[in-house]
Amino acid sequence: MTKCTDRVVLDLWHPLQAIAEMPAGRVHETVLLEERLGFARDEAGNAAVWRARPDLRADDAVDIAAVNDRLPAKVAYGYVWSSLGNPPADIFPIPEFAEPDRRRLNAATMGVNVSAPRAIENFLDMGHFPYVHTDILGAEPHTEVKEYDVEVSADRDEILATRCRFFQPMASTVSTGGADVEYVYRVPHPFCSVLYKSSPADEKRMDVIAIFIQPVDQEHIRAHMMLCVLDFDNEDKIIKRFQQTIFGQDKPILENQFPKRLPLDPRAETPIRADKSAIAYRRWLSQKGLTYGVIPAAA
Repeated sequence: MTKCTDRVVLDLWHPLQAIAEMPAGRVHETVLLEERLGFARDEAGNAAVWRARPDLRADDAVDIAAVNDRLPAKVAYGYVWSSLGNPPADIFPIPEFAEPDRRRLNAATMGVNVSAPRAIENFLDMGHFPYVHTDILGAEPHTEVKEYDVEVSADRDEILATRCRFFQPMASTVSTGGADVEYVYRVPHPFCSVLYKSSPADEKRMDVIAIFIQPVDQEHIRAHMMLCVLDFDNEDKIIKRFQQTIFGQDKPILENQFPKRLPLDPRAETPIRADKSAIAYRRWLSQKGLTYGVIPAAA
């Protein structure tokens, strides 16, 4: 029996590993929602996922076609995804991922001692840029979070924040100086967020940076950072290092959050204007009835 009883979370697709970091025909293991899972891919890029078993250990050779009792599995956006319940047919769309001239990378997969919703809320927060990501994504005296718009779409079942602008000294690896950067945030999944930001490489298009959270348990995650960017000049390791630096600055902030689970009661933490996305996100989770990794609002 699974230790997670939250039907909303059980029925979601969850990321497990970047395909590029999985040798074909070898067993890999991880933990999802307190369940140890085994998984593998074949040369064609197909994947299989199963509850961990003694005859298929990490690094064992495996023919995935011969594996029985599989869990749902899907390969999308460079990752293997699975579910412990009954997931929808498709994972949320990121159409830019199919554009042939983009660089598509797993920037990093990092373990963090925090709940999945806390990590998503931090990803949505522009107010911390000047103080946590000083001289990269922000700098004093440019600390104001300007007014922006937040929409909760019932049709698409996602949150969309638009008209987000922030001065950034070094917005990306191709930046040549400070600039006002336009942001669009999507939250199409309770534990995943997709950020679009104006690209110094092409003023008509936007870079895409996504965070896909794998909940290990209610207060521990693996955060997978997917990049889909218009950087035509830098090596992969340079692009990855930039994002790893930023996430490395976020990690201690996240791990010092208290409580580690996200309170959904609107009175639990004092909101300010910069928290407009966070307020919408908490309300959205409450409306879904999600209970895993959060402190539900009092009835």
